[in-house]
Amino acid sequence: MGGTNVWDAEWEVNEEQARTLIGRQFPQLSSKQVKRLGWGWDNTVFLIGDEYVFRFPRRTIAVGSIRMEGKLLPKLEAYMTISYPKPLFYGEASDEYPPPFLGYAYVPGDFPIGLTEERRALSAETLAKFLRRLHEFPVQAALKCGVQQDHRNLTDIASRKVKLEGFLSKVVEHLSPEESGVIEAYISRLQKDRVEAVNALLHGDLHFKNMLVNENGIVSGIIDWGDLSVGHPACDLSVAYSFLPPYARGVFFETYGGADEETKLLARLIAVYIPILILMQAVDDGNEAIAAEAKSNIMRALSD
Repeated sequence: MGGTNVWDAEWEVNEEQARTLIGRQFPQLSSKQVKRLGWGWDNTVFLIGDEYVFRFPRRTIAVGSIRMEGKLLPKLEAYMTISYPKPLFYGEASDEYPPPFLGYAYVPGDFPIGLTEERRALSAETLAKFLRRLHEFPVQAALKCGVQQDHRNLTDIASRKVKLEGFLSKVVEHLSPEESGVIEAYISRLQKDRVEAVNALLHGDLHFKNMLVNENGIVSGIIDWGDLSVGHPACDLSVAYSFLPPYARGVFFETYGGADEETKLLARLIAVYIPILILMQAVDDGNEAIAAEAKSNIMRALSD
């Protein structure tokens, strides 16, 4: 399978290697326990003691993101209304491990998997306030830190629709006939090819694997900022569809400050698109809990 999936790694780091790399550059951490928390497409993540998290790039594409996060995340502090990982340790590239790596303050919480709709609704205002402030960050300041501008062509609905059809064909056997029918009907109704460009600083990858909730199930932390970019706010506003039940969306958009119909159309599309990608990876990994959560996100996004 090597190199056949977009999430295949160029560099794998295990706990022993992480301990060595961190201990060499940050001797003050060398006595702390190192535990692998997991990995995403771009990074492997380790918990150091119980207060720090280190991210090691798995692929070349993630290196620029790590550098950019190191510059930009500290500047976001005044805008943040939810806990987020602040960079504290800047790991240098070496012969042993070619890319740079980054250590952050640990953000506690659990992934919002299997929450009731009532619990989800409790986060409507929290998420809207967080996004309103994040999207107010000056775009020029973000671009100066090396943030990319709409590198994913967010406003191009036509090409995203084609990709979505391709993804659906790959996971259709893991969906019920009802689920695949609902998704196919939605795709066929998508007539608009493109929406007007709007520029805001985006988290860029806002979904349940990058959100943490407290013991009451309320969103308390936003992690994994490697997709920070400038582009259409609908990318982040997709969380109103994938995460929140339909009856909580009114409060969300009211608190956020409103959104036009084009923005909502694109937000809903991304709320289907991202969980289908997550579902594909979960199927590949044999992770049933993530697959089930991804499916429920898609079906929630398509309900009114």
